[in-house]
Amino acid sequence: MEQSDALVIQYRKKEELLCPPSLFSFVHLFYSSVKSFTRHGDSRSPASAQKSSSRLTVPTPAKRSSVLWSEAVDINMRELLTAKEIRRQEVIYEMSRGEQNLIEDLKLARKAYHDPMLKLSIMSEEELTHIFGDLDAYIPLHEDLLARIGAATKPGGTVEQIGPILVNWVCSEYFTPDSFPQLPGLNAYKGYCSNQLAAKALLDRKKKDPRVQDFLQRCLESPFSRKLDLWSFLDNPRSRLVKYPLLLKEILTHTPEDHPDVQLLQEAISIIQGVLSDINLKMAESECQYYIDKLEYLNERQKDPRIEASKVLLYHGELKNKNGHKFYIFLFQDILVLTRPVTRNERHSYQVYRQPIPIQELVLEDLQDGDVRMRGPFRGAFGNSDKAKSTFRVRFQDPSPGQSHTLQANDVFHKQQWFKCIRDAIAPFQQATTPAELQGLPELHEECVENNPSAANVKTQRRASTPSSETQVEVDGDASACVSPVCTTDDMKSVRAHRTQPGFRGPRDKSPFSGEWKETSV
Repeated sequence: MEQSDALVIQYRKKEELLCPPSLFSFVHLFYSSVKSFTRHGDSRSPASAQKSSSRLTVPTPAKRSSVLWSEAVDINMRELLTAKEIRRQEVIYEMSRGEQNLIEDLKLARKAYHDPMLKLSIMSEEELTHIFGDLDAYIPLHEDLLARIGAATKPGGTVEQIGPILVNWVCSEYFTPDSFPQLPGLNAYKGYCSNQLAAKALLDRKKKDPRVQDFLQRCLESPFSRKLDLWSFLDNPRSRLVKYPLLLKEILTHTPEDHPDVQLLQEAISIIQGVLSDINLKMAESECQYYIDKLEYLNERQKDPRIEASKVLLYHGELKNKNGHKFYIFLFQDILVLTRPVTRNERHSYQVYRQPIPIQELVLEDLQDGDVRMRGPFRGAFGNSDKAKSTFRVRFQDPSPGQSHTLQANDVFHKQQWFKCIRDAIAPFQQATTPAELQGLPELHEECVENNPSAANVKTQRRASTPSSETQVEVDGDASACVSPVCTTDDMKSVRAHRTQPGFRGPRDKSPFSGEWKETSV
């Protein structure tokens, strides 16, 4: 018995338990189709196999071609072209082939995943709409570009001018020739991309359902998936969008300076980059709102209006406090929020911990490895394991709220990311603050009780022993340390312009980069 036969029989037995009788016939039909197209290639000619597979519900698993343009055209044609022109045609051919692959994947996502799950009632129509969005609406958009390139391709396989095609295509939302239907343009992807975070969260939650998990696993094991999971197909449009500027720049690189395509390619690149910037901004706002909606407050005082007004989430992730408890931290553009992840009725949310710290009131302190000892029943039981690494401290400038949090990242790299993003966020607010104003601020106990009158006099000796001014050491790496795209160039310039940062403090030990006293951002 072939493996495909065994797969179908196994699924039939399992579906007898999972599916109502009315749905069993469809399951049998669907997976019989899977079995059919996995077998016909062994016993039929390629032509008859392609003709037969076109009638199946599931698309035929065709191996993606890796043939270059220069390998597909006549050798006499290649001899007439320069090496630069051959490379230009290669990139145009790569763009055309990429459009064809994207169209096939979008159709496969509908036929092999969406439609069967809907007919089998594995997911509701509302859930599938939320996960898949309006993918079907984008197929004509990419078919249009493919048709335009195909119409411009000469019998010898070359495309003389690609610039007018690309400019008209990316502007199809505003201008469309009479020979082409009105299309939404790349701006239509704003809604789809901004919904991806919520769609991925819903899909991950639905994967816990045994029927969904079983269906997706069998699709993954079937040839048509090419070993790709469902999300790989759903994320294809976004990943394709970011490739357009790269492809167009590559075409421009191999285009002669006096070619009429030069100006049009530059215009198309500018338009696409503008569209991508708008999509990135929309995605950032959507991500920010997604997490704001998942915050739970313990009291009304925690509901700082700066949270609800946030449009940008600079950074977020899991950190531990000195007691080893896990917290999930959100760095919005105007406020830092510590939370504890909670799950109620299968709904994941974040419970706000203590009082959120406004960025303009935030003090960031770098801590050397070993400055903090971790607490807990087993800490210190084995040598120096209680000495914490990759730690830093955040607190209010004003001691009246009585809060200070010592936080530990998983490793040096993640500490560097957190430290850099927080430092860049507070930099604009520190320009009006002098070191003298911060010199008298007391050190606070870790997570001491809010509005504690005695908190103002804690650890003043340590504060007094800290140098009043430190020299900033630039963190190794570039702005990519801030994972979110909202760490702007202006923020980076602001940081570099002010070498002394009174809003954060570093350790008193020597920097590993020189013999001078410096603040160290590991």
